[in-house]
Amino acid sequence: MNILGQAEAKLEDLNILLESPPNPSGNYVPYTMITPLIYLSGVTPKVNGELQFKGKVGQDFSKEEGYQAARQCIINHLGTLKFILGDLNRITNIVKMEGFINSDPHFYELPYVLNGASDLLIEVFGDKGLHSRSAIGVASLPGGAAVEVELIVRYE
Repeated sequence: MNILGQAEAKLEDLNILLESPPNPSGNYVPYTMITPLIYLSGVTPKVNGELQFKGKVGQDFSKEEGYQAARQCIINHLGTLKFILGDLNRITNIVKMEGFINSDPHFYELPYVLNGASDLLIEVFGDKGLHSRSAIGVASLPGGAAVEVELIVRYE
């Protein structure tokens, strides 16, 4: 079995349960498929529909808590991908990530926070999880979320 064949087993080993895709909170869709790519709209760190990290990283949350918030965003994306594709093994690579961190103006460790998302993708998909990315500090996010992550994925 190749590394992608182990993606869902890896999630199970990590005790990560995937949820159904979140309902959009506005006039948009959660994803758009243009073969062979899936463009995933931004998601926040929700569990069972409840925002887990509301506030600013570097003010209300430590960089380590911001890391966990970014990680939860990817868990949410993986749930959407499982819903769309039926099998995470269809993912051939993670193409691009954009992470938005609701941060104190004097907080500069944005890459560390977004590593919470990147590290999980690499842990689950190995080299296929390597991606380009941008870590962007912002003044505010929907619902006051600490982090929001967008993703572009290639599939077969």
